Amino acid sequence: MNLTENVKKKEGYNQVCVWPACALIETTKEKFEQDMKEYLNIRVQFLEEIETGPDLKNGEPVENTGGRHDLFFTIYDEDIPKFVLKRFQYDIRWLEDVLADCNYTFPIYPKRIFEYCTWNEENLSKNR
Repeated sequence: MNLTENVKKKEGYNQVCVWPACALIETTKEKFEQDMKEYLNIRVQFLEEIETGPDLKNGEPVENTGGRHDLFFTIYDEDIPKFVLKRFQYDIRWLEDVLADCNYTFPIYPKRIFEYCTWNEENLSKNR
C-alpha cells in the first residue's frame, strides 16, 4: 500500500497506534479490525501498512536497513483505557511516542504521518 495522503480517521477514533514489524499477510483490513475486536476486545480502524525507509548516516541510506512493514491503526476513544497496558504485550505503540524526538532518529515514514498525531506536538521529532 503506497498512499500519498493519510486515511481519514472515523469519528471517535483519534489515537493512532503503530504495530512495528507487522504486515497484513493473507488477510484483509476488515479481518484485522474484526480480529482486534474478537481477541483484544477493542474497536479499531485500520489505516495503512507502511514499509519503512532506511536509516541514514551522513545523509546517505545505510545498507540492509529499512523495508520493515509497520501497521497503522486507530483505536476507538472509549476503548483506550482497556488497551493502555495490553498493547505492550504486542509491542504496539502510540504514534506520538514513536515520532517523539528522543525515539525517531531517522525519517523512516513519509512526512504526512505526522498529521495523524493528536498530542505531544512539542516533543515530536525534528527529523520530518
